[in-house]
Amino acid sequence: MPDDSTMSAAVAATERPEPTMRRWTDQRWMIDNAVRAQGVEFDQARMNHVLIAVGAEVAADLAEIKARSQKFADIVGVFETIARRRQERAEAAEAAGYRVTARDNWFIASLFWGFASWPILTVNAQNLRVNQSKHECYARYAALADHPVHAVRIPFQGRHLNAWLHLPPGTEGQKVPVVIALSGMDGFKEFIVALNGDRFLSRGMAVLALDGPGQYDSVLSGIHFSVPAWAEAGTAVVDWLETRPDIDASKIGFTGRSFGSFYATIAVANEPRIAACAVTGTCLEPGGHAIFEEACPTYKRRFMYNAGYIDEAEFDRFCQTITWEGHADKIRTPYLCVSGEFDKLSPLHHTERMFATMSGPRQLMVYKGADHGVAGVPSTNQGPYFPAYLADWMQDRLAGKPMDSERWDIDGAGRITRTPY
Repeated sequence: MPDDSTMSAAVAATERPEPTMRRWTDQRWMIDNAVRAQGVEFDQARMNHVLIAVGAEVAADLAEIKARSQKFADIVGVFETIARRRQERAEAAEAAGYRVTARDNWFIASLFWGFASWPILTVNAQNLRVNQSKHECYARYAALADHPVHAVRIPFQGRHLNAWLHLPPGTEGQKVPVVIALSGMDGFKEFIVALNGDRFLSRGMAVLALDGPGQYDSVLSGIHFSVPAWAEAGTAVVDWLETRPDIDASKIGFTGRSFGSFYATIAVANEPRIAACAVTGTCLEPGGHAIFEEACPTYKRRFMYNAGYIDEAEFDRFCQTITWEGHADKIRTPYLCVSGEFDKLSPLHHTERMFATMSGPRQLMVYKGADHGVAGVPSTNQGPYFPAYLADWMQDRLAGKPMDSERWDIDGAGRITRTPY
């Protein structure tokens, strides 16, 4: 991970104003009202990721976060307060010799520090401080984890991509398959692997939890989002994995959720050594009109920061380069996509159009009635639980098992209608 001196140099070189965006300015009063009514869940159910990664222990923390977040400007301070409290609990537990309790609290503190940096859309001292606290807490967790966790710096464009490499317990001295795992535009690598019972680790696959171009650590070090950057990043990561004696480089998977679905698609299209790709909650509309112009303005403003833009008109022109066209048709590796029928951030017909250009083995799972999160409707409740299905699918692909190219439409009773591609 980057040290303070490295990140401070990045701050001095790149500090700039926050992105300027018309809808953000015009609708700020609406956003504050939405935060007051719904807490930090006002634009998406981001706290579900904490529950999934940690479990019920954080329920009281999440209730407090919702109650104390009365406007957008409150969010950073609320998360910082709770992150510090968890950090203090971790320090006390470790001093008392309670390693498991300390481990859990270091992990939780790291996640809350990560979420504290989400509203900070400039590279400045505050962002550096919060991000460094996230790293320090996660490193303390890694030292106590129930499986090997290694801090990773992957050479990229004269800098480094930061990641955490998680190895399955009990596999020392073995070569194991690995899944490169991404979150979305708002996500960070520390919450990708669950504290307990991670679906990939428990199936014997390592996980490389990555901050790629335009994601948290990368932006702080001056590596912004672009399609060419992601085309290059996949190769850089695979090159690095091939140097690892504990990784079976013939069995490399790639997975991404939300905007991570786009990142993964571009990376896999340009790196044939990746053996399988699975994406969920898609952001596959070329140009991103729905997510940037119709959805809550937090999405566009965040992505302007991720891509290194402060001027909205310049970013709007840049958006025309955000496309899978000319890339997805090159994918020959098995590809799984899980989508909601009514995804407001990326309408389904864009994903369908991309699938029509592909010729490799592929599977599209469409949950009837589901939105971007692909959850909370009868089809997701009664049909296949897609996180488990995805992990089983990835395990089979990395084991070399063949697959049929199909579309699965899952209705409200959980019934699956299969249509061959």
